[in-house]
Amino acid sequence: MTTKLMNRKTQFRAFTLIELLLVMVILAVLASVAVPIYLRRTEDSRRIATIAEIREMKTALGAFEIDNGRLPTENEGLNALLMAPADLQNSWQGPYLEDLPQDKWGNSYRYVYPSNTGFSAYNIISAGRDGQFDTQDDIDIYTKN
Repeated sequence: MTTKLMNRKTQFRAFTLIELLLVMVILAVLASVAVPIYLRRTEDSRRIATIAEIREMKTALGAFEIDNGRLPTENEGLNALLMAPADLQNSWQGPYLEDLPQDKWGNSYRYVYPSNTGFSAYNIISAGRDGQFDTQDDIDIYTKN
């Protein structure tokens, strides 16, 4: 008799299908609220880290200019911070960076010299989330976006 009573008790301890569906609906509602908040914070973090990298490269370009009396040409690009251009073998004191970073979306930065913004002699631009330059989400510390 005791086994019959135990079987009956265990039958009533299980969740019903309705209870499981209700829990799944509650979890889906919570996820629909939390995921966009998390993704927005992730994008904000990537933007902030990308801006910090651009500022680090600006510092390296400043040291390059002091040592060599000029900025890298657009053809030399940011690689001039890692390896001496052919005409600067005697004055180049680099490397000015350990490696050439990519933005937080995995894209290369664009170095523009001379700059077309009027705020600086050069510009360093990230293509942003979409990976395409000259779009709305580009990150350029001299323009507000």
